[in-house]
Amino acid sequence: QAKAGMRPIVDIYSTFLHRSFDHIFQEVALQNLPVVFTMDRAGLTAPDGPTHHGVFDIGYMRLFPNMIVMAPGDALDMAPMLDFALQQQSPASLRYPKTAVDQIERDEQPIELGKAEVIQSGEDGTILCCGTLLANCIGAAQLLKEELGLNIAVINARFVKPMDRDALRRAVEETNFVVTVEEGALMTGFGSAVLEAASEMGLDTRRIHRLGIPDEFVTFGERSELLADLGIDTAGIFQACKLQHEAAMRVAETP
Repeated sequence: QAKAGMRPIVDIYSTFLHRSFDHIFQEVALQNLPVVFTMDRAGLTAPDGPTHHGVFDIGYMRLFPNMIVMAPGDALDMAPMLDFALQQQSPASLRYPKTAVDQIERDEQPIELGKAEVIQSGEDGTILCCGTLLANCIGAAQLLKEELGLNIAVINARFVKPMDRDALRRAVEETNFVVTVEEGALMTGFGSAVLEAASEMGLDTRRIHRLGIPDEFVTFGERSELLADLGIDTAGIFQACKLQHEAAMRVAETP
């Protein structure tokens, strides 16, 4: 269909797409065909358990040449991101969770290839969010402002590949720390992509701290409970940023 000029959409559970790894490689990415992958159940699927948690798709999709990898930050990102994907001449993927997604009221910025969306600015630190934990990140930034007086930038990454390197450079060079947040596996995930890009750009990777799912299979549980256990709910993001701020202050005070 793609060779004939159509724009196929493959809608499938993130965890079930693992089984098509070689097909994605041979039939789509290698031939640079404009197929759109929409990955349902991305992230934690709560009571469905470890067989259904969609936590590996960021890693296995971003490694393919020609593949555009996206993650909508909220409900308002979804339709424009799908429209954008259907206009591309190469394969593209986007992921969304098994939950009611938040809708963050804001002046939306159009979807542009490899461009992140700045939700709010701040000089004390940056939360760089990949996907639908964006509301948690904004909540954590609000707590940091209320309790510690910190002005924290929040960025909706939107793209894992290609990554917005200009936004990353500004975050690392102009704020005291960067915390990446993703509802996916840390190993090969978005945070790893950020560290790779920062290293290639010669940035100080010591300023970057990753939050996500560690190298283990996540068990059954309510999504809110699992997010809390993994430290990627609002409270967990707040605590991680607080620790990074304290570490940055200690470094600044060292003669």
